[in-house]
Amino acid sequence: MDRAQKEKVVEELGQIFESSGVVVVAHYEGLTVADMQSLRAKARESEAAVRVAKNRLAKIALEGKPCESMSEYLTGMTVLTYSEDPVAAAKVAEDFAKENSKFEILGGAMGENALDRAGVEAVSKMPSREELIASIVGCIGAPASNIAGAIGAPASNIASILSTIEEKAEAA
Repeated sequence: MDRAQKEKVVEELGQIFESSGVVVVAHYEGLTVADMQSLRAKARESEAAVRVAKNRLAKIALEGKPCESMSEYLTGMTVLTYSEDPVAAAKVAEDFAKENSKFEILGGAMGENALDRAGVEAVSKMPSREELIASIVGCIGAPASNIAGAIGAPASNIASILSTIEEKAEAA
């Protein structure tokens, strides 16, 4: 890799560290090519991505970034799992780690906050952006339908009362 290529990789990694909602660092020593392809496929499904990068270049890219403290995890054979969604990459990494004992999560970063192993696990248990949006829409939609039902019910009651009064008036 020549100097220009290294500079390009550092720039790409810098963009990843700045724009990602969460970055998870893990050791992948002993994983097969098929295992890595499986990880990448699962990441794609969750709108996350996987990147293997030289630790030295990743540390250079981290310099001056808010999540610079996660550089302590960049030792050995590391892989980065990242996503714009602050939860997706952590979920993918956690699920993959449960299936593969050779995939060892070290930590990561969520915005400016460095995450240790327990922090990544806690983030992975949070609801995703889509789940939050769905629950908020559900909460907003429920009262609206209740209001519509409440408004509609008295109108039907009034209509039935009026028809009853009208029937009595005709009968008399």
